[in-house]
Amino acid sequence: MKKMLDTVDQRTNLVGENRLELLLFRINSTQLFAINVFKVKEVVKVPPLSAMPGSNHSIAGVANIRGTSIPVINLRGAIGFSPLPITDDCNLIITEYNRSIQGFLVGKVEHIVNLTWGDIMPPPKTAGKNNYLTAITRLEEQGQSHLVSIIDVEKVLAEIINYDIRLSEGVLDEALAPEMPGRKILIVDDSSTARKQVRETLGQLGIEIIEASDGLQALNLLKSWANEGKNVATELLMMITDAEMPEMDGYKLTSEVRSDPRMASLFITLNTSLSGSFNNAMVEKVGCDAFISKFQPDLLVTEVQNRLRDILE
Repeated sequence: MKKMLDTVDQRTNLVGENRLELLLFRINSTQLFAINVFKVKEVVKVPPLSAMPGSNHSIAGVANIRGTSIPVINLRGAIGFSPLPITDDCNLIITEYNRSIQGFLVGKVEHIVNLTWGDIMPPPKTAGKNNYLTAITRLEEQGQSHLVSIIDVEKVLAEIINYDIRLSEGVLDEALAPEMPGRKILIVDDSSTARKQVRETLGQLGIEIIEASDGLQALNLLKSWANEGKNVATELLMMITDAEMPEMDGYKLTSEVRSDPRMASLFITLNTSLSGSFNNAMVEKVGCDAFISKFQPDLLVTEVQNRLRDILE
């Protein structure tokens, strides 16, 4: 399994090309699930787990991976099914999201597939608001068609970890507070949980939040405003976009915005749970103005205040 992932660092050329690679795995015998390879550090067989008294019911225990204690989440139990029994077939997917490292207990790990974000579609609306998917895709392999469900890991983690949107003392600039109500920010993220976190954080400042669930939806909205004669760069204080989204990722979205003279000067902040030094390089490559790793309310508000200061000066 290590060999499957030992070239992850070489895959960064996919970012910015509206492409992604998914690690496929099973938590039951009938369905295929996936997460983005960029969020995976390694895949290992399940080591002995130590109990974690008083923890969330989805925490199966703590694993010691080369001297580091990592909480292990029973993914099947966390997304509403009966917890996955630990057997010899089980694996541990070690991931890094939102600056935290955790392991997901899964069954058989299949393989990695290379796709375009255009192949990735939002979950059907009939799935309801409480589903644990950010997207779905369909694979054609060996003459068979497989539906793949892409897990909304941010929603899973938000139900286990208490993400506090309260701001630290001294972060809010009281002199800027009167200037914030009525300012508009476009939030682009396929995770409803991530959008909620940003919305509730910035809502404390009186900022009006406009939401889009993928890059293509956001681009179409911006183009419609430009077609109406609106100045997109003054209509919005900024756009805050995730990196990985169905149909069009945040890097491609930024590139499209920059290539349209009617909106090229829009201030764009990349806000992503993806880890790795490639983010800073990609921000520069596609022309984002700033980068914030999720979820850091203080840094988010600081970035918004810095942008507002630049406008007012």
